[in-house]
Amino acid sequence: MPAVAGIARVAIRTPLYHLFDYLAPAGGVTPGTRVRVPFGRGETIGLVVETADSSTLERSRLKPVREVLDDRPVLDTILLRLLTWAADYYHQPPGEVFAAALPRLLRAGRQQLATVTAWRLTAEGRRADPDARRKRAPRQAAALDCLAQHTDGADAETIESAMGDGWRPVMRRLESNGLVTRIEQRRPEPVVTGEAGVAGFELSQSQRDAVDAVATRLDEFGAFLLDGVTGSGKTEVYLQLAQRVLAAGKQVLVLVPEIGLTPQLVGRFRRRLDTSIVLLHSGLGDSERLSGWRAAHEGRAGVIVGTRSAVFTPLTQPGLVIVDEEHDTSYKQQEGFRYSARDLAVLRARLHGIPLLLGSATPSLESLHNVDRGRYERLELPARPGAATLPAMELLDMRREPVDGGLSGTLVNAMREHLADGRQVLLFLNRRGFAPAWFCGGCGWIAPCRRCDARMTLHQHAGRLRCHHCGAERQPEADCTECSGEMMPVGMGTERIEETITRLFPGDSIARIDRDSTRRRGSLENLLAEIQRGERRILIGTQMLTKGHHFPDVTLVGIVDADQGLFGTDPRSSERLAQLVIQVAGRAGRADRAGRVLIQTQCPQHPLLNILVRDGYAEFASAALQEREAAGWPPYTALALLRAEAADESLPVKFLERARRLAGQVDEVAILGPVAAPMPRRAGRYRAQLLVQGPRSALRPFLSGWAPQLAEIDGARRVRWSLDIDPVDLF
Repeated sequence: MPAVAGIARVAIRTPLYHLFDYLAPAGGVTPGTRVRVPFGRGETIGLVVETADSSTLERSRLKPVREVLDDRPVLDTILLRLLTWAADYYHQPPGEVFAAALPRLLRAGRQQLATVTAWRLTAEGRRADPDARRKRAPRQAAALDCLAQHTDGADAETIESAMGDGWRPVMRRLESNGLVTRIEQRRPEPVVTGEAGVAGFELSQSQRDAVDAVATRLDEFGAFLLDGVTGSGKTEVYLQLAQRVLAAGKQVLVLVPEIGLTPQLVGRFRRRLDTSIVLLHSGLGDSERLSGWRAAHEGRAGVIVGTRSAVFTPLTQPGLVIVDEEHDTSYKQQEGFRYSARDLAVLRARLHGIPLLLGSATPSLESLHNVDRGRYERLELPARPGAATLPAMELLDMRREPVDGGLSGTLVNAMREHLADGRQVLLFLNRRGFAPAWFCGGCGWIAPCRRCDARMTLHQHAGRLRCHHCGAERQPEADCTECSGEMMPVGMGTERIEETITRLFPGDSIARIDRDSTRRRGSLENLLAEIQRGERRILIGTQMLTKGHHFPDVTLVGIVDADQGLFGTDPRSSERLAQLVIQVAGRAGRADRAGRVLIQTQCPQHPLLNILVRDGYAEFASAALQEREAAGWPPYTALALLRAEAADESLPVKFLERARRLAGQVDEVAILGPVAAPMPRRAGRYRAQLLVQGPRSALRPFLSGWAPQLAEIDGARRVRWSLDIDPVDLF
């Protein structure tokens, strides 16, 4: 191995599983900084992950770094360690992993610091006599006077206020004469500061115990599971801990699973905390996202609230990491770099030596298992504070109920009672659109998606059939293409429930919240504000309406169809349904009035529904963990899922069969498949998968040897394949 001085090992966004060696500039380069380097026939921007004194390549083959873009690293040492670990654990190309940690504009070369163009006198300009120019060039003299008063430079706004319009040609003339130079001047971007005008609530004993348990370990790592029933005041625990962390001059990172949870949570933080708060999620524009990233990176933001990718936000003084709704599968990235933000948050807190708080009313089985193994400390909030009580849950047997537009007579009558009492009602159906099937009553033909093995959903308001898997859409067929019979909608979606409610309750205002009704920017925030003000009496929505929201006037919740997840083939189906039912039910009775939850089902005898109604989530989780252990499923074993897809139906299976042969026989590791995916064709491409299962101690070393060879399999370049470690969706 030839000795080479000053090697920069650079992560470049490619599908290759290694770093690239370049000759570092004479002054060296710091890991965590961005560089512009030659790559292929052009150049690209990469990130220096590490430096070395030697390379496996001859010096003559190494190209030099062309430009160092940062004066200070964009990623600190802890984040470099976190991302290096993630690339290894998830078996992802390092360039893809490190790119995921940066805002898009930084990946494109935008300056790390916010700057503004300014002008400053040169040495010759400082020697120039403005008085000598006043008669023949008074505008130049005024410009020299202005810059003489701003020795560090004056920006456009400052110059225009001194000289008025038309100053730019004057400045260009002075530049050409060597009297003025143009510079980039640091400009701190504004951040929103909390009001700190609302006093905190008096804590219950269990809340105080939770706050004290974390607060006594603010200077060391500790993983805490805040297991609190819905409405038990988990957010108040977050706030009081955040106040203590901020008082120590440190920052708080708060992760939430979805954009829909951010407005209400951020609003509460701003009303309570006297600090700058930034928001980071995919709904922001590139400039907004970069602005928030800069505020966190420079320490100007005390609290950072964000969705999945915010786990990579650099912090100058990290003090606490909070993961709200830790059970939510939205924390798992499903495309590209497939990582779990929750799991990486645990590792990041450990690397920083700070506490981590995972909050949920329905903790994941993985987190409960970590409690059992002593890895997490469980903090319980078993009751709602004050006079608020948990709602009563009842099963409605839809086989015996009179039904009108998908709503049972019992539910409709209960709605009338609660609305007459001045309360709000929430109806939950986790299916958007009008109807999930466009059906011929004559021959039974159902309108299919032409690109997927799926049915089209009728969106009646738009007059379109839409595929919720690939996004294809078309006009509904007027007559059946098979028998020319009459077509009709079958099944219920949120649009259809809204139509029924409009007919049954014509005088009551309705808020429908789903992906269709909240596409416009700001529409979700506006609807949530109207609900909080009591301007909307009946709320209809999918799961985006139910998680984490606090609607104190909602006293009745109706789950329109509880049977959607009862018979799923995925081992996690029952866990997800249980979490969804409990989370939805938890929107009721969160203030001084008791809540009621009515669950419509065709299977009132189903054991899952009965254990939830009778015994609650904790009993379900205990039984589910016993079943998982007996079956050898996570969290008692680990999984990896190799997926492949192609336009040619035969190629994915062929690739996966070769991958299986490559694996051979491995002790303690089982390889299942290949099999077709649950939806074999999606967006015109055929899909198959291979499941790898085993104890983590055996699976990790196996994957370390197997995964790097997958790209070399014959046919690997003819399919689109991905390896998903700890997948949350199996079937």
